[in-house]
Amino acid sequence: MHPSLQPGLTARLDYMVPAERTVPHLLPESGYFAAMPEVLATGYLVGIVEWTCMRALQGHLEDGEQTLGVHVDLSHEAPTPPGSTLTVQAELVAVEGRQLTFTVHAHDEAATVCRGTHRRAVIDTARFQARLNGRSST
Repeated sequence: MHPSLQPGLTARLDYMVPAERTVPHLLPESGYFAAMPEVLATGYLVGIVEWTCMRALQGHLEDGEQTLGVHVDLSHEAPTPPGSTLTVQAELVAVEGRQLTFTVHAHDEAATVCRGTHRRAVIDTARFQARLNGRSST
């Protein structure tokens, strides 16, 4: 981690929601999801929040380091239909060892869509992959 990895880092992501990111497309093999309204799926919302937080870290990690999401505490307060633009803002508020905590807020043209916190852990990519390769799938 670079010394510049400090609270106060921010990022913003504007994301136009395509139909493929709505609830029926989340797990199409599930009839439950397939029958749901075509609005941004919470599962995709979480991914967009993670993406925004990763953007805030650009240039602040060492070569061979990445971050993985380890905790999500987010609301999903309003539906966002396809064609709407979701704006996500993230701020790094705490660095505790290799644990990074962000506050996040997202809105579309009509309402606040999401707010909460997200925590990421800084990993050594090669060491993580070596441990993962050692896991048995049985």
